[in-house]
Amino acid sequence: MMLSHECESRIIEMAWEDRTPFEAIKLQYGLSEPQVIAFMRTKLKTNSFKLWRKRVAGRTTKHTKLRDPNVIRAYCKTQYKHR
Repeated sequence: MMLSHECESRIIEMAWEDRTPFEAIKLQYGLSEPQVIAFMRTKLKTNSFKLWRKRVAGRTTKHTKLRDPNVIRAYCKTQYKHR
């Protein structure tokens, strides 16, 4: 699958966001969690990939079924404020 630079950048951003579940990436871009992991492995430097994997490995918010039902949005309300 060929993705534009903008799509690749957005997938990386979504993958790094704590509150964005893998299911949201699947819905928007058609990439499953293992595909996102493989994508991140190819797009990030080795140390950045290791940091990302360590970060998301224990995050319940990265999986819709594991997240607290009180988490109803995928991003912080101040995340997309115009500066």
